[in-house]
Amino acid sequence: MKKLLLATGCLLVTAFSVSAQKYAIIDTRYILDKVPEYAQSQKQLDGIAADWQKEIDTRQAELDKMYKDYDAEQVMLSDELRKKREDQLFQKEKDLRDLQRKRFGFEGDLFKKRQELIKPIQDKVYNAVQKIATQRGYDFVLDKSEGITVIFADPKLDKSEDVLRELGVKN
Repeated sequence: MKKLLLATGCLLVTAFSVSAQKYAIIDTRYILDKVPEYAQSQKQLDGIAADWQKEIDTRQAELDKMYKDYDAEQVMLSDELRKKREDQLFQKEKDLRDLQRKRFGFEGDLFKKRQELIKPIQDKVYNAVQKIATQRGYDFVLDKSEGITVIFADPKLDKSEDVLRELGVKN
């Protein structure tokens, strides 16, 4: 009997401690979409990426033309000239891959530019979330926008509007 009472008591204490936790759910994608600086930075980033992609596409077209010309002239070239043209094609193709990696690769120019333009805005949102969570005594805040799966979220728990108000953004 004592064991049953002890187990029930432990279960009740655990249940009360779990229910005492306060949490909130936000949607950072929604918040960022409402922040004007984010839209401007994203537009600027998209423009830069489009310019870089255009440069890569131009170089790819040049390379394709070189391959086509080589295929047409290959039978008329001496072994030495053929080898030289193949080396040129190989080098041009390598340069193009290097440029793609430099611009769009892991920690490439686009990543660095995104860090420069977007990260300060994300940090601002994070600081606003942290301030609200501290002020209101939330034990944790879930982000339902990406990565974390929330099966059900009571809309009254969504504090995205509060974060926007904290950032001074009007709807």
